[in-house]
Amino acid sequence: MDALLRRADGLSARIDLPEEPPAPPVAASGWRRPGEGAPAPVPPAPGTGTPQVFEYAALRLVPRVDRGEYVNAGVVVYQRATGFVAARTRLDPARLRGLDPDADAEGAAALLRAVEAVCGGGSGAGGAAGDDAGRRFRWLVAPRSALLQPGPVHTGLTRAPGAELDRLLERLVP
Repeated sequence: MDALLRRADGLSARIDLPEEPPAPPVAASGWRRPGEGAPAPVPPAPGTGTPQVFEYAALRLVPRVDRGEYVNAGVVVYQRATGFVAARTRLDPARLRGLDPDADAEGAAALLRAVEAVCGGGSGAGGAAGDDAGRRFRWLVAPRSALLQPGPVHTGLTRAPGAELDRLLERLVP
């Protein structure tokens, strides 16, 4: 170890540093970060261009946490490249009451409407109104409620996140 430290001692005196700062880093895609000399890339319009990564989670209603039973009642989708975040919900009160006859279907419907409002941003999103799409998605998929719980977050590729949201709703929510 001492030999290594002796070799390293004085190394900085033997290294010639350039007078000008290095060029800004360029990502593997060839794009620079915004504000680093080149204009920020414009993502392709929905439905065109290269498929982009998206994330999604099913929204589950759990009327009795102690039994661990749930019914899927919606889906939330987020695509960072396009800034897309949206949720679609569909409540079947009969299925919910099939798990628990005393389930609060009206309360569940209000929770689902709140999720859609948070995705939309604006004044209906409450405290999340000023957050970007990614923060709103992360807030929605973080477990916090006994009645409405997000499923695991999954990823995929799509050119049209809105169409993907509709497809996932049909596939995951009876």
